[in-house]
Amino acid sequence: MSLIILLLGIALLIVLITWARLNAFLAFIIVSVLIGLFNGMTNATWAPNHGNAEPWLFTVFSGKGLQTFADLQSDLYRKEASENFAEAKYIKLQQQPLLASHVIAIGMKRTTTKRIPEIEDIEAVACAVQNIYLSVTAYGLGGYWTTGGITYLQNAKYLFGLEAEDKLLGFFYIGHVAIPSPGAKRKPLDEKVIWVTE
Repeated sequence: MSLIILLLGIALLIVLITWARLNAFLAFIIVSVLIGLFNGMTNATWAPNHGNAEPWLFTVFSGKGLQTFADLQSDLYRKEASENFAEAKYIKLQQQPLLASHVIAIGMKRTTTKRIPEIEDIEAVACAVQNIYLSVTAYGLGGYWTTGGITYLQNAKYLFGLEAEDKLLGFFYIGHVAIPSPGAKRKPLDEKVIWVTE
């Protein structure tokens, strides 16, 4: 069923692109983002999790929804910052989401029906986000998980369908990379892995 919806969505998108007479490069960008995001979200739901609890809840913002997200987070920041309010941070919360093609709010819905430690629900959501990372990268897209902005404000979670026992774990930004990142560096493997052979 989801494959049929995806194919219909792609067909509709192709008709709209033709109708709007967009160039072929822009059409490629739009289609690759949509396919990458759809597969990323599908792959996220296949992450390992204890007791098949699937404790993730994702809210995806795109199109005009990016402005909705920008307004939600900047308004909450203005309300809760009080004397710590910084105009530069407020402006960043207003503008940064508009630079992405999609922003995903990452939520952890606490498992309540089984005796599963909270940390295992958090770990399952982290695995789901890693699957999104791998998927968008496979489609040549850029993405990053941020825990900045309003992530840890107590009232933020309620904006994304979460409840008191749940956690907002951050936001995942997706889009085409305008400026490639420099190569990543890691410490030597022998500093991070202990091998026990006897």
